[in-house]
Amino acid sequence: MAEGSGECALTADHEAQILLPMPNPTPPPQALATEVPPVRAAYLSAALRDLDAWTRYFRDAPIPVLASTSRAIEVLRADEDNVDANMLAEVIEADPLMTLKLLAHVAGKRRPGTFTQTESVTTSLVMTGISPFFNSFGVQPTIEDWLQDQPQALEGLQALLRRSERAAHFAHGFAVHRGDTDVGVIRLAAFLYDFAEMLMWCHAPTLQLYIAQAQRADPTLRTATVQRGVLNIELDDLRQTLMKMWHLPELLVRISDNRHADQPIVRNVVLAVRLARHTTQGWDNAALPDDIEDIAKLLNSVPRVTLAFVRKIDSSV
Repeated sequence: MAEGSGECALTADHEAQILLPMPNPTPPPQALATEVPPVRAAYLSAALRDLDAWTRYFRDAPIPVLASTSRAIEVLRADEDNVDANMLAEVIEADPLMTLKLLAHVAGKRRPGTFTQTESVTTSLVMTGISPFFNSFGVQPTIEDWLQDQPQALEGLQALLRRSERAAHFAHGFAVHRGDTDVGVIRLAAFLYDFAEMLMWCHAPTLQLYIAQAQRADPTLRTATVQRGVLNIELDDLRQTLMKMWHLPELLVRISDNRHADQPIVRNVVLAVRLARHTTQGWDNAALPDDIEDIAKLLNSVPRVTLAFVRKIDSSV
């Protein structure tokens, strides 16, 4: 994510070769933040060996953002003297990948051994400063350019980005209903929950397409099972490892860990993400009754009322 040594994990041992057509690979771009970013990407066509190899790869891997985000930042850059943290936050908060980049950047500027509970984009920008932000973040590469020769992968990533927005709205609604004091970080955790999969769509699009095809062919196939078979890892593990490596706020890391779903604040996030995933294609998914029953327990409600409540949240997105 940050500028680094330029080490590339493409030389690591590869397993699970996927025999799908790929563009000719070139070294992954490691441009300085102030340079105009490249519009073509190098993709991984085979799984890396293990979680450590994937973590090393993504440690310094470029992260593209939505084209609308990149354009909006440039508009604000041209009027920097009149820009405040709230104006920038409005742009960044609409894009989970740009949100991730900012949070990791701010965390990376902290002195070793210091901790913070700063979880919001706005407070991160206040800590950074407007001019330092623009100095650190040059013209941002876009997912539309990055995946220009992978239209199916771009479509898959865009669908995931829409799903993350719905998950954030559900999580926010559940937290408000529960009277939780950490509504903002709960929403943020749901918004960023699938960022590891987003990164895979950007850097290993054919592997992600293979996973998607396998799940369409067999809807009963567990996501973790197919991820292990294709990627040699589970993306939940990669998410947690990257969040810790980038020193993201402790509370954000903790409530993003589905291994602690016995805690209501974590269950709030997990159930919001689950509901968004299962209703992507509509409200007739076979898993929905179980989702609604679990959400009803979280909200201390009954399934019939809970279903109406979540449908109301969704209609307001």
